[in-house]
Amino acid sequence: MKTKAVRLYNKNDLRLEEFDLPEIKDNEILAEVITDSLCMSTLKAVKQGIQHNKVPDDISKNPIIVGHEFCGNILAVGKKWIAAFHPGDKFVIQPNIGAENCYAPGYSYPLIGGDATKIIIQNQVMENGSLLHYNGKTYFEGSLVEPLSCVIGAFNANYHLERMYSHKHVMGIKENGSMAILGATGPMGYLAIDLALHGPKKPKLLVVTGRTQEKLNLVEKLYPKDEAKKQGVELYYINTRDSINFKDTMKKIMGEFIEFNDVFVFAPDEKLVQQAETLLSYDGCLNFFAGPTDHEFSPNINFYNVHYKATHIVGTSGGNTNDMKEAVSLIESQNINAAKIVSHILGLNDAAKATINLSDLGGGKKIVYTNKKFPLTQLSDFHIAHNNFEKTLSQIIKKNNGFWSFEAERYFIEHAPEI
Repeated sequence: MKTKAVRLYNKNDLRLEEFDLPEIKDNEILAEVITDSLCMSTLKAVKQGIQHNKVPDDISKNPIIVGHEFCGNILAVGKKWIAAFHPGDKFVIQPNIGAENCYAPGYSYPLIGGDATKIIIQNQVMENGSLLHYNGKTYFEGSLVEPLSCVIGAFNANYHLERMYSHKHVMGIKENGSMAILGATGPMGYLAIDLALHGPKKPKLLVVTGRTQEKLNLVEKLYPKDEAKKQGVELYYINTRDSINFKDTMKKIMGEFIEFNDVFVFAPDEKLVQQAETLLSYDGCLNFFAGPTDHEFSPNINFYNVHYKATHIVGTSGGNTNDMKEAVSLIESQNINAAKIVSHILGLNDAAKATINLSDLGGGKKIVYTNKKFPLTQLSDFHIAHNNFEKTLSQIIKKNNGFWSFEAERYFIEHAPEI
């Protein structure tokens, strides 16, 4: 069976190619990918090539399929897994499949990745419990399960003392506490705000910072203060572009400076990490969410506070399978409105170019429809319709308040040209 896929051969060497898949083994599954969401982590792997810890050394001869935020349908099941999975099942995958070398779909393998029309899911994915049933209405939201699970994982990884001087840790963010999310004006920051407002544990105070007012205005439009208030959360948006001291800036806007139980850093900036540490309360937890490309990334941290204020410092690289299951539940139930973070759609034909230029594109998540041929297009640009197909899509998007939706996806899948 033939597949089309975007494959990595070397640094910045991505190629869309067609090739034959082998017959599946008794312990494998054949699947069709419908959507993949482009991720900055993929761009890091593309830029680093074999220097990335998840990319094999032999990709020049055995290229890997990129993309790890994907959703699709199962086509055929080897006899080992026929009791658990069936043709027609909709699925998502947790990329952390338990490989000892940290290898993962979308980074490491020639037959499985998100930017492909068809893939073979190897036995280890199922053995690790990483192939998950997904019953959401849309495929594109299925592709947002993995990024949401990363945020859930970060929230779950934070911890606090059961009480002062206790050695027992209570896992997760401080319920009804104070939280700051710094550098939160990208799509992962959007998900963090959504989770803070609608997740199982909510802070009482949430402060979101960014350095670009236009981006902050967009975030506030997506997650308004009135909506937060309905959830019992007092929400502030603060521009820190010209701030020398975060404390002074926050004091001016909030009337006082409040120390934070949980501080998340969503941008790989050493000064931002240093500032974040100064915001923590006693028993405060600093979560460095952003993944740096610099192997020597080493901000100064006040270890006096680590000793005397019980400061905790954590970081997570993706979520685990339980985080993924929680993300599936939140999206299936529509408690999290993942559609808010989608800004562009495209076909597989434009996936390589869009991935390489991802850091310059701006906006939110870019959803690849892998079986389609369509240029990268921002949702807000569909009003410039070139044909009846785009005109209809524009009307559907407008009807859904500018967001991508089940109706838009269904129409796109039915009418967009095949690749």
